[in-house]
Amino acid sequence: MSDQNHKRLFYGSCFALITTAFSFSIRAGILPQLGEDLSLSAEQLGFINSMWFFGFPISMVIGGLVYHTVGPKKIMQFAFFAHAVGILMTIYSGSYMGLLISTFLIGLGNGCTEAACNPMIADTYEGERMSKMLNRFHMWFPGGIVIGSLVSKFMTDSGFGWESQIWVILIPTLTYAYMFFGQEFPKAKVAASTSLSENVKAMISPLFLFMFVCMALTAISEFGPQQWVGLILSKSGAQPMLILALVTGLMAVARYFGGEMVHRFNQTGVLLGSSILATIGVYLFSTQTGAMAYVAAIIYALGIAYFWPNMIGFIADKIPKSGAFGMSIIGGVGMFSTSIFQPFIGRWIDSDRAEAAAQGLTGDELELVAGQATLGTMVILPAILIVLFTILLFWMRKVKDEAQTN
Repeated sequence: MSDQNHKRLFYGSCFALITTAFSFSIRAGILPQLGEDLSLSAEQLGFINSMWFFGFPISMVIGGLVYHTVGPKKIMQFAFFAHAVGILMTIYSGSYMGLLISTFLIGLGNGCTEAACNPMIADTYEGERMSKMLNRFHMWFPGGIVIGSLVSKFMTDSGFGWESQIWVILIPTLTYAYMFFGQEFPKAKVAASTSLSENVKAMISPLFLFMFVCMALTAISEFGPQQWVGLILSKSGAQPMLILALVTGLMAVARYFGGEMVHRFNQTGVLLGSSILATIGVYLFSTQTGAMAYVAAIIYALGIAYFWPNMIGFIADKIPKSGAFGMSIIGGVGMFSTSIFQPFIGRWIDSDRAEAAAQGLTGDELELVAGQATLGTMVILPAILIVLFTILLFWMRKVKDEAQTN
């Protein structure tokens, strides 16, 4: 394979991840319009959101299982099909059921991107070059969210409807299809020596099951407030899509320097510190308005930035016998839990609105009080993680001490 071929595959992978990021951020920006135009409740919007997170882990886990059999090319061909059909269905469905199906398809495409591009980049490059390229690849999820958030804000402020904004997602979709077209894909390297049964056995361990629970909470702590920022903070005096852009921009920068943080504080220390900052950030979101919302965004971003990569990294380092399948499962758990929580968040918003209305509040004041009440409920999620990661910190110290004694 030539260097030019390598570059096209890598850039194609980046545009595929940007498609994922756009489908996340632009949809967050259009939720208020979508609910108003189609007369959907917040709970119904939550179910639509959940389809994005539900489709993601399904295709990510299945793609991870079949990667060594079918290769990245076929997985990405299906990703393009799911993305293109999902985007077009979203624009033309005009119904609640159509939006459920179309969002599910987009989620499947996103999961295929993760399942194919991560190992494909690892198969294309070696050593430090591989780590460097994987880091650059993963920057494009928060980086793409920044771009998508700003595009959505500009289009909303300029009077563009939600359908026009969904069309924008097709741009990186067609771009990655063009970049991949006619290219030679790398052959999958031989799978790890551990068997699937050994992977599963490792995943039944107490530590993996503990991290299973932690991953469910870290994922919803990261994706919950971000996905609903437009609806919840629309009357807070801050610009919701600027908040989302600020959060994801800081995440991209923080992840670039993530290796140094882990080297200094180790994975469990980073995860505990992250849960504390995330809790403070969500609490500030629930109590502050105007300029202070941007301060909350900075603290929140620094909290959630290291959740996902360090949860995956912890599994790779501390439970290596779970293999690539274990990493796929833990990532799938994160997306699946986020899917499950979305309707609950929507229901909390509907309930808090009704309670605020019963108190005689109306208009912007009603929306602000209801939104902040919902965020006040959501602060429980990262707060639980403070307890869990404190337990993990002492657990890992005990394991280390026992290893040194033996």
